[in-house]
Amino acid sequence: MEHNKTNRFRKTMLAAAVLSLSIATAYAGEKEELLKLRNTTTNLINLLVKQGILSQENAQQMIKQAEQDAVKQVKLAAEADKVPADVVRVPYVPEFVRDQIRQQVRADLRADVVADVMKEAETQQWGIPNALPEWTRKFKLYGDMRLRYEHDHFAESNFVNPRVSDANSVNNFQNVNKNGGFGSVDGLENINKDRDRFRARFRLGLKAKVTQGLEANLRLATGNIKDPVSTNQTLGNTGQKFDFNIDRAFLKYEGLDSDVYNWMTLQGGRIPNPFRSTNLIFDKDLSFEGFASTFRYNMAGSDSLYDQEDQTASMFLTLGAFPLQEFQLSTKDKWMLGGQVGTDWEFLNQDKAAISVAYYNYINTKARPNKIGATSSCGFTDQDRDASVPQYLQKGNSMTPICYATQNNTTTPQKFGLASEFEILNITASYDMAMFAPIHVKLTGDYAKNLGFNKNEIQQRLGTGVIYNNPKLADRTNAWQARLDFGWPTTLLPGKWNSYVAYKYIESDAVLDAFTDSDFHLGGTNAKGWVIGGNYGVVDNAWLSAKWMSTDQIDGPKIGIDILLIDFNAKF
Repeated sequence: MEHNKTNRFRKTMLAAAVLSLSIATAYAGEKEELLKLRNTTTNLINLLVKQGILSQENAQQMIKQAEQDAVKQVKLAAEADKVPADVVRVPYVPEFVRDQIRQQVRADLRADVVADVMKEAETQQWGIPNALPEWTRKFKLYGDMRLRYEHDHFAESNFVNPRVSDANSVNNFQNVNKNGGFGSVDGLENINKDRDRFRARFRLGLKAKVTQGLEANLRLATGNIKDPVSTNQTLGNTGQKFDFNIDRAFLKYEGLDSDVYNWMTLQGGRIPNPFRSTNLIFDKDLSFEGFASTFRYNMAGSDSLYDQEDQTASMFLTLGAFPLQEFQLSTKDKWMLGGQVGTDWEFLNQDKAAISVAYYNYINTKARPNKIGATSSCGFTDQDRDASVPQYLQKGNSMTPICYATQNNTTTPQKFGLASEFEILNITASYDMAMFAPIHVKLTGDYAKNLGFNKNEIQQRLGTGVIYNNPKLADRTNAWQARLDFGWPTTLLPGKWNSYVAYKYIESDAVLDAFTDSDFHLGGTNAKGWVIGGNYGVVDNAWLSAKWMSTDQIDGPKIGIDILLIDFNAKF
């Protein structure tokens, strides 16, 4: 390093010498030009005297006068050029000379400077482009972790659930189907005993660039493998290890136009929710198995209905097909088909508005009960009937028996299914006000209607079968929520905060209870109530959050539940 510094010093001194020589050369060249001019003028005067145009006396006077004027001009120039002692005057150096000096110094010093930088990079272990193989730059890890305290408080005035489930109980039909009918303690919903839980959620993802526009994505998550709407792992399993499962695995292709506008997204596999929605219909942790495509059209610009100088606007269309349950011995595979169209606006004052309309059609999810008689009992006598048993349930939807313990038996049902069909119309709108920026105020409204509920069709299909959760087959098919958010758009930085308040109302058969929010009323439908929460950034990429929900059952026995969630979140 010291040797390199000595070389740079010598070459700098050499550059200074070159500069001095160039100045002297420029000065010498200027003096030569002045002498040529003086001799030329003197010769011209002598020639005029010889030709008789100018007398010798007049010529001598002209030369003498010129010398006197020159002396005066030199004095005036010296006075004008006089500068204070602390000012250094640098003689003018022609531009071509300065260019030569720059090039020479740059060429002399480049090698030493590069060597010094590379030596420093090696010492300090700087990252050097292309130091790693190309394939390593195609991968990106990401993830998050959440630690949660949950307190579930049940109102003292709640209906007292009997010790053994029956038709008059508040039943957990997921466990009833698993156990083969009523009669077990875990077939009851807990609506009387307060509960405290510590829970954790860990998710780790990997993105891999396949080629331009095509990406592979894999994410692992904790949680019960049979629960599609929660990745929480409850602590307190006598030291047993967490389940860690594949939560997402999909390919995604993004198409860009000549303006680098993302006009198309195609996804296939186990994908994130492709639809714009709140948690009224789909829980935030729900992943979709199947295929989805989104097409976007940018309406901003001179060729659109909207002037780009006033506001920007875009439209989108999302279509998806998702197999819910596939059967080997039945043609009644369960599917969900969905479509959504929407638009976004962004105004000059940075306000944003969005509205979307969606339609979700669930195929083959309704119960197909066995007729009372020779094939009444549960077994492998009717595969299409057995296929109608739901694979997962929360609570709230109208339920009906599918099969019984023995033939000609109408008192001991063993398997239950959904009484109604589900064809859901969903309208979502939001307006984000930036007038207090960086603080934002956002209003969101969401409405859902099950168009598939048909009382006459249900009675004709089920006959005299009993309906649980909705014995009178009332039209309970509406759901809605209103929400107000206030604060920073994100809390990933320390000191940033936001808060929200919402009211939610979900009737029994408005949405499929298996997929709706798993926190509100501890999951499912047939509930109403308030939600209040907030988030606060603690350090970079880590924040605290708290949410309180106070809910009541809409129809049936009185059930009031208050839920408190306190989370510490970290994202990387």
